[in-house]
Amino acid sequence: MKKHRKKIIIGIIGLLLLIYVGVNGYLVNYAFVRDSARLGAPAPKKAELLKKDQAWLAQTKQQTWTEKSADGKLTLKARYVPAKKVTNETIVIAHGYRENSLLMASYIRMFHDLGYNVLAPDDRGAGRSEGHYITFGWQDRLDYQNWLKQLIAKKGQDSKIGLFGVSMGGATVMMMSGEKLPKQVKVIVEDCGYSSINEELGTQLSAQFGLPKEPILTTASWMAQPFIGFNFKNGSATEQLKQNKLPTLFIHGSKDRFVPTEMVYENYQASAGKKKLWVVKGAAHGMSYYQDPTVYTDKVGAFVAKYMN
Repeated sequence: MKKHRKKIIIGIIGLLLLIYVGVNGYLVNYAFVRDSARLGAPAPKKAELLKKDQAWLAQTKQQTWTEKSADGKLTLKARYVPAKKVTNETIVIAHGYRENSLLMASYIRMFHDLGYNVLAPDDRGAGRSEGHYITFGWQDRLDYQNWLKQLIAKKGQDSKIGLFGVSMGGATVMMMSGEKLPKQVKVIVEDCGYSSINEELGTQLSAQFGLPKEPILTTASWMAQPFIGFNFKNGSATEQLKQNKLPTLFIHGSKDRFVPTEMVYENYQASAGKKKLWVVKGAAHGMSYYQDPTVYTDKVGAFVAKYMN
């Protein structure tokens, strides 16, 4: 009887472990593997304007640039849209999670209309770039260093560069801020970026699946590391911002549920450089521009121009 009970207990424990490992495997696949999941349809207001801006982009003079990832293993692609008038000022745009440069058409057009050249890469694992895994900005922060070097080599040592990103792209440019960037980089604008990969995954784990953050995230970080090349618990925008010396505009919607609004306060407080905070009343995730493009363009344009000049 005791032996039978022991076998049952061992069987139950084994089954629970199997389920636990399965949950972790599903999380890693869902979060990090390219094309393993799709985002929902954009809000009607965004969809309508984005469609127009993508049509504009398709008819606008542009180039395709190619670069190697920081580890040299992947070939990456980017869109380069020159300004109407020759200028040494360029905005580098980082896109969001499971997005690509084409889905940044509204921001490309905004900065083009403001008179800047625009370089919009497809991150590893996105768009026309190679890569099987999404790295939430952490490996991308190093890949973008290569894009900056190429930009300066092509456009001159007198280049002036601004960094701009939305959602994961916002986190990417914040993560870049803690690195040794070229002197040509003058300003950063981040819109609705998360404080860390771990916190964002934990938020989604609770919101979408009703599961506790721990110990799932710890074991998931171990499982993911061989594939993504780093422990995602180390991927922190907040920690990188402590080394930031560049003027930074932090933007976030007050109704953001995907990247909770409180994260922007953590990031803002952490940043060591000159900074400005703009919480857009009533805006959901990634909707600050689409809620009022004119106001957004004016505020972002003024901040960038102040420090580019």
